[in-house]
Amino acid sequence: MERKLPLSVAIITKDEEESLPACLQSVSFADDVVVVDSGSTDKTVEIAKRLGARVFIEEWKGYGPQKNMAVARCLHEWVLILDADERLASGAKEAIEKAISGNNAGVDACSLQRKNFLNGRWIKRLGWWPDELVRLVRKDKGSFASLVHEKWTAQGGVSRLNAAIEHHPFTGYEEMLKKLNEYSGLAATELFRSGKRASSLTPFTHGAVSFAKMYFLKLGFLEGFDGFIIAATNAGGSFFKYAKLKELQDRDEKNSKTR
Repeated sequence: MERKLPLSVAIITKDEEESLPACLQSVSFADDVVVVDSGSTDKTVEIAKRLGARVFIEEWKGYGPQKNMAVARCLHEWVLILDADERLASGAKEAIEKAISGNNAGVDACSLQRKNFLNGRWIKRLGWWPDELVRLVRKDKGSFASLVHEKWTAQGGVSRLNAAIEHHPFTGYEEMLKKLNEYSGLAATELFRSGKRASSLTPFTHGAVSFAKMYFLKLGFLEGFDGFIIAATNAGGSFFKYAKLKELQDRDEKNSKTR
């Protein structure tokens, strides 16, 4: 029997029956796997339990809060945080084992490099590589903030692991558009709550700058048609984030006048 590492893995899910098996199989060496599900209607929960995860059902509260709940339920000091559409690349186990068992005084988290794929192809430009993220953490030495595009903030030092995560975020262009709508809405809500405001021109300027930055400055044109789609989708997400922010502030102003 494989010796398990004294490591917890935290994963949040909703309707991830297609992606979850590969994710869980890539961390089979971990002693403790926690899945926090927010109401899947497919076989996600069944798959998670069958593959040995401890499953908790929680109402959706946003990406940052949801991941904080998953980390809080982990048993070990060190926690590896993955999304269901991610899996550890070859060699990552050895790097993680060395990090959590070695002399790491003053280090409260470690970053890994993420390899992002689209249509089965590793995208190396547009800022998709190297995509360095803090994912191996001491559970009581930091937390996630924000509802979307959440990042772990560690209390102490962060070291870099020579290890990679493979990320397959979209099954195709249609799913990219669905996530554009979801993420832009969450981001707009967060901006509105923080007091940010947008004019009628703001969505256009942010969208145009976003496209130019990704397609030209970050060499998206070298990634072919997929590169164009990524740049266009990212620009659309930026456009609708600020369009939805303006919509929220217009509604708020209208409601204020009727009170």
